[in-house]
Amino acid sequence: MRNKVQLLSLLLLAVAFYACSGTAKNQQSRLSAKRKAEIKTNYGTIVVKLYDSTPLHRDNFVSLVQSKFYDSLLFHRIIDGFMIQGGDPTSKYADSSANVGEGEGTHKSRVPAEFKPYYIHKKGALAAARDNNPAKASSNCQFYLVQGKVYTDSSLNAIECNRIRPNNPSFAYTEAQRTVYKTIGGTPFLDQNYTVFGEVVKGIEVIDIIAKLPRDKRDRPLKEARIVSIKMLN
Repeated sequence: MRNKVQLLSLLLLAVAFYACSGTAKNQQSRLSAKRKAEIKTNYGTIVVKLYDSTPLHRDNFVSLVQSKFYDSLLFHRIIDGFMIQGGDPTSKYADSSANVGEGEGTHKSRVPAEFKPYYIHKKGALAAARDNNPAKASSNCQFYLVQGKVYTDSSLNAIECNRIRPNNPSFAYTEAQRTVYKTIGGTPFLDQNYTVFGEVVKGIEVIDIIAKLPRDKRDRPLKEARIVSIKMLN
């Protein structure tokens, strides 16, 4: 009888241990999972995933989304074959004659740069806009989505040698990155100069639609391209 009690106690301890262990693993899985956000525009919906290895930009973006900061703002700057940019809070009620693009959020200063050699400006990349500051720190709210174009090996070599390596001598595109730029395209001349912190996983065609809208000499769309809302999906 005593042995049966001891055996039962051991079994209960084992069940408790595995239950706790499973809970911890599930919590860790949720913490390490890439967060996704749904960007609803008046031209369609885009879903992006945020990179965990750029935590300052990830957390800043999530905080703004959760506070509904981006809802009703414009994509105020578009260039076909380059990118679409939004997130300026002054664009929310701006009329068609207003100059927009200099607005910042009031919650904090610039976000420190988080350049990673494995994140490039491929088509669909989500990156942070910035002004011309020496630290290359990012705007605390403005972002852009890359459209870009296809590049050749020779043009990538020129960008790598002349634009990136002077400030980052050890940088070199991998074969996989070169393939991306030679097939789906992007804007490689921005690599290691602006922080990429996510990428489109659904609705990339919406970037093309918005980028091709007629625009004025300031690159502002003649028809409103509005961020209806952004919400976190996980």
